[in-house]
Amino acid sequence: MSVETIAANIRTEVGKAIIGQERTLEQALVAVLANGHVLLEGVPGVAKTLMVRALAQTLSMQYGRIQFTPDLMPSDVIGTNVFNPKTSEFELRKGPIFVNILLADEINRTPPKTQAALLEGMEERRSTIDGEPHPLPPPFLVFATQNPIDFEGTYPLPEAQLDRFLLKVIIDYPSEQAEISVLRRHHEGFRPQNLEDAGIQAVVSAEELKAMQEEVQRTTVEDKVFNYIYEIVKATRTSNDILVGASPRAGIALLNCSKAIAALRGREFVIPDDVKELALPVLRHRVILRPEAEVEGLNVDRVLSSVINAQVVPR
Repeated sequence: MSVETIAANIRTEVGKAIIGQERTLEQALVAVLANGHVLLEGVPGVAKTLMVRALAQTLSMQYGRIQFTPDLMPSDVIGTNVFNPKTSEFELRKGPIFVNILLADEINRTPPKTQAALLEGMEERRSTIDGEPHPLPPPFLVFATQNPIDFEGTYPLPEAQLDRFLLKVIIDYPSEQAEISVLRRHHEGFRPQNLEDAGIQAVVSAEELKAMQEEVQRTTVEDKVFNYIYEIVKATRTSNDILVGASPRAGIALLNCSKAIAALRGREFVIPDDVKELALPVLRHRVILRPEAEVEGLNVDRVLSSVINAQVVPR
C-alpha cells in the first residue's frame, strides 16, 4: 500500500479516540515519516496525551510516558546500574526512555540536567549509563508536551534542545462541532483512560514503517524547491525583528518535512506549497525575536508568517 493509503487508515483508527485536530495529527504523521521529534504546545485538556497514545497504538509501537517534575533525576529517565547482592554484580535497569514512542509530559518542568539526559537520546538515539552507551530501540520518537500559560516552576528548554525537535505543533481548541461531538461521545461512555475500549487497530508494523520512511526519502525535489527552502531560512537571519535566525539544520528539517507531507498526499515530488505550509511549525522554535519586537507586541508566529509570505513562491 502507498504512504497515502496507510496514513488514511491511521487517521481512521486515531479518529476512534480523537475528534477534530486533523491538522495536528497530520503534522504528527509528518514527524513520524521524517523520523523526527515533536514538541506539542497547548493548554491542558486538548488531548495531547491521548493523541500520542492512540498514534502509538496504530503504529504497533512500544509506548512510554514520563511525567517530568522538578525532582526528576537523569537516572529516572535513562535508568541505572543496580547492585544485585545475590550475584554480587551490577545489573542494568533500563529507564522508561527505552521505548519506540516516548511521551515527555510537561518537559519544561524538569531541571536542565534531566532535560540533557533526554537530549542525548533524541540526537544520538542512545543513552549513556555509567559511561557505557546503550542504543535505543528503533524507531525512537519523542513527543514532548508543554503548557504555554503556566510558567511558575518551569525551566525553559535551551535552544540546543529545542533545535532537536523537528516540529513545534501548537494545539488549539477544537471547533464547535468537534467539541460537541466530544461531549456526546463521553456521554455515551467513552473514557480516554480506557483507550483499549475504543477498538483502535494496529495499521503498520515496524518493518512497514521503515519502508514508508525510506519511500519518503526517495521523494523527488527540484532545484527550485531547494532554493525556496534556502531563501526562507536565509530571510529569518536578515529580518529586523529576529535576533537569531534559523540554522542549516532548520533547512534540512524543512526539506524532510516537505517530502513527508508530499508522500502523505500521494505525490512522489515536493511542490513549493508543501514547503510554505510546514515552514511555520518547523521554524517557530528555532528563532529568537529581538526584544524590541516583543515590546511592540509581536510574536514568533506573526513575524515568521510575514517573513514566509514575503518570499516569492516558485512556479
